[in-house]
Amino acid sequence: MKLNELHDNPGARKERMRVGRGIGSGKGKTGGRGVKGQTSRTGVSINGFEGGQMPLHRRIPKRGFTNHMRKDFVVVNLGDIQKAIEAKKLDAAAVIDAAALIASGLLRRADDGVRLLAKGAFSTKKLRFSVVGASAAAIAAVESAGGTVELLKSKAEPEAAG
Repeated sequence: MKLNELHDNPGARKERMRVGRGIGSGKGKTGGRGVKGQTSRTGVSINGFEGGQMPLHRRIPKRGFTNHMRKDFVVVNLGDIQKAIEAKKLDAAAVIDAAALIASGLLRRADDGVRLLAKGAFSTKKLRFSVVGASAAAIAAVESAGGTVELLKSKAEPEAAG
């Protein structure tokens, strides 16, 4: 077999229907759109309309709500920080905060702040963290290694009016 002898199996490719090309084509005149009315015209999409029947989004019962004031924290695990320090992406002597984590490539953005979690192996000596939140296990792991965790206010928290 040669490359110039390769071909599809019969019926593997179907030609598209050419719409609106004369009455003999079977899809001429109205082009498969029926007759007159809104949907026979171009640029019409009636999303959610079900011909007068109660639409699905109105038939289904509604529950709960979305809290628009919810804070969106970015999570960083101690194991990931350990790997970044070993790979020389993070400086163990400097304070590890959102800016340092973004510069090292561990995070893309800080959103409402960084939250520290204790997942993964952590064996680094003294580290200083400056984050918005941290789990109790993460704080215990850092402090047992001789480091400190400073908890900041998140960007989303309103300032206390005085």
